[in-house]
Amino acid sequence: MSQSQTGTDKGPGFVRTLGTFDALFIGFGAMIGFGWVVLTGDWLTGAGTLGAILAFVIGGIIMCFVGTVYSEMVAAMPHAGGEHNYLIRALGPRISLFGSWAITGGYISVVMFEAVAAPQTALYLFPELEKVKLWTIADSDVYLTWALVGTVSAIVIAFINIRGVRLASLVQTFVVSFLLIVGLLLLAGGFVGGDLDNAQPLFTGGVSGFIGVMAVVPFLFVGFDVIPQSAEEVKIPPRNIGKLVVISVVMAIVFYVVVIGMTSVAIPADQLGSHDLVTADALTTMFGSTVWGKLVIAGGLAGIITSWNAFLMGSSRLMWAMANAGMIPRWFGKLHPRYRTPVNAIIFIGFLSALAPFLGEKALNWISDAGSPAIVIAYFLVSVGFLVLRRREPEMERPLRVGGSGRGGLVISATSSVLTLILFILYLPITPFSAELDWRSWVMFGAWLLVGIFFMFRLPTGIKAGPRAESELLAKVRALRGK
Repeated sequence: MSQSQTGTDKGPGFVRTLGTFDALFIGFGAMIGFGWVVLTGDWLTGAGTLGAILAFVIGGIIMCFVGTVYSEMVAAMPHAGGEHNYLIRALGPRISLFGSWAITGGYISVVMFEAVAAPQTALYLFPELEKVKLWTIADSDVYLTWALVGTVSAIVIAFINIRGVRLASLVQTFVVSFLLIVGLLLLAGGFVGGDLDNAQPLFTGGVSGFIGVMAVVPFLFVGFDVIPQSAEEVKIPPRNIGKLVVISVVMAIVFYVVVIGMTSVAIPADQLGSHDLVTADALTTMFGSTVWGKLVIAGGLAGIITSWNAFLMGSSRLMWAMANAGMIPRWFGKLHPRYRTPVNAIIFIGFLSALAPFLGEKALNWISDAGSPAIVIAYFLVSVGFLVLRRREPEMERPLRVGGSGRGGLVISATSSVLTLILFILYLPITPFSAELDWRSWVMFGAWLLVGIFFMFRLPTGIKAGPRAESELLAKVRALRGK
């Protein structure tokens, strides 16, 4: 039974309107948010030029393994909800809910991050923006006018997504095209006004500095998996959907390497700390005009929109799929009667993002750190689920079979499982090289998972994994509700 026919409201399911470039730009755009504008200086001072580049390349390779696993899964199960479908078939309803809830939290953390990043970017363009002080959080003053920029932006992005995926994808395609132009300008600027001496030191911070940079990679690279979330709205063969997942990851690796490399040759390492938005100042320095810096800020705004838009699409589809299977309240499973979008899920996520700016600019770090381990949990479970399905259902129809019919796919998925598990361990304060997360990040991360665990233990028992797991779960949930 197709997911598109099981919605909690009456009528048809999602509408297939997305083409190849639409889907590719959704995945790539999701991975290129605002972090490359505001955090590049921290990466360079934390690990050095070559250290930061290697951290992104190695982290990107890990994401390529995960993306390869996803490519086969989405080709085999091209349904809205992505991870939800793979995990319920491979590992059963409870693990599916846990993994789906974790990745949904990761997606929502990106949406909230962009809601805070929007006014922070606007402040660079309009220095007098901060008016009417509300309160101070973590030594950071929060102003009403500043926060309202993020809140209003959240409402607009939510409205666009409610109106339909086609409108959202048109916005995505236009803005990603501009983002690619900014990337090319940075590359050109490095050759025109860069100095290789500025790239020194190549390494700094030792192993802990390197790991500190690599720890943010999952948060920055999450997004390729948004493509599977909208699989029922893509009008291309399932095999090609899977290929786009990997292509989008490779594009993101190249983009981040260009940003880090070109920024490093523009500004000496001992001056990085004096720049708030170092990538913008780098292009200003290389071309000798503030106009170019403002163009980078415009690119940052473009990145905010593409990432924000894509993750709102992905997280709302995941919540729709979970509600559709009876895992979370039915309210999240409502489709808009006219636009056929998961309207209630979009409203819920839009509400959270509208509140985020009132936490202040320090929330940028708390939110990103809270989302990263949740994302890695889901990647690990999907990798394990791939192994299980290859072993238990070798004859399952797979339009795209990674690694062929031999052991290649098993090696790829086993590698992905091990690497994502190691990456998650690096977040835990149990090793000398663990990433140091703020306690507020752990509170956000823990609170979200506790809600998911609560829903897990409300699920009916005795349902095994397999092709019919979702229909069996839904039948039991409906029977319990009838009582």
